[in-house]
Amino acid sequence: MTKKQRALEIIERLKKEYPEADCTLDYDQAWKLLVSVRLAAQCTDARVNVVVEKLYEKFPDVNALAEAPVEEITELVRPCGLGNSKARDISACMKVLRDQYGGKVPEDFDRLLALPGVGRKSANLIMGDVFGKPAIVTDTHCIRLVNRMGLVDGIKEPAKVEKELWKLIPPEEGNDFCHRLVDHGRAVCTARTKPYCHKCCLEDICKKAQVGDSSKAAEGCGAQ
Repeated sequence: MTKKQRALEIIERLKKEYPEADCTLDYDQAWKLLVSVRLAAQCTDARVNVVVEKLYEKFPDVNALAEAPVEEITELVRPCGLGNSKARDISACMKVLRDQYGGKVPEDFDRLLALPGVGRKSANLIMGDVFGKPAIVTDTHCIRLVNRMGLVDGIKEPAKVEKELWKLIPPEEGNDFCHRLVDHGRAVCTARTKPYCHKCCLEDICKKAQVGDSSKAAEGCGAQ
């Protein structure tokens, strides 16, 4: 079985296993997803979803958050860790949205990358989830699982993993495929325990199904 064949079969099996493919960060506007994905670095999506409720109660829109003192943002987002740097990035990002884009999130990958605190993973998440464009989100679940499955070979750098996956994953499948990897990584192909290969729908085609893996990370839709 070639990597391409394996990738297509994995996509179809994961579709059956996880019919719903959704981001686990809560948001109802594009700018809120930008905020949440920045907060999710080294923090769980579940905690981010709780923290942003209080953040948006006090600063309910782009303008309010752009004008907010960084110190106040820091205090509100502190439970997510790295409060100072995350608050600075969020403040700077909201100022750019306000001043350059009329409070809207740009529908362009390169412009997203130019926003403070936004990397390729975050930009791909916005392009896929908000704008419905082809996207591959190489979070820690994705990187761990595609290495185990044999879709990439010992590659850990997110940008390099993304490049290799674009060769294998049909563009229209990329975003949902990555969300399903998060679901599968939490339920079966776990990081902090030995993966549950015996109940995995991919066991017979997974390259490393019988091999232990000690990779560990804090993960989720927004994990860096």
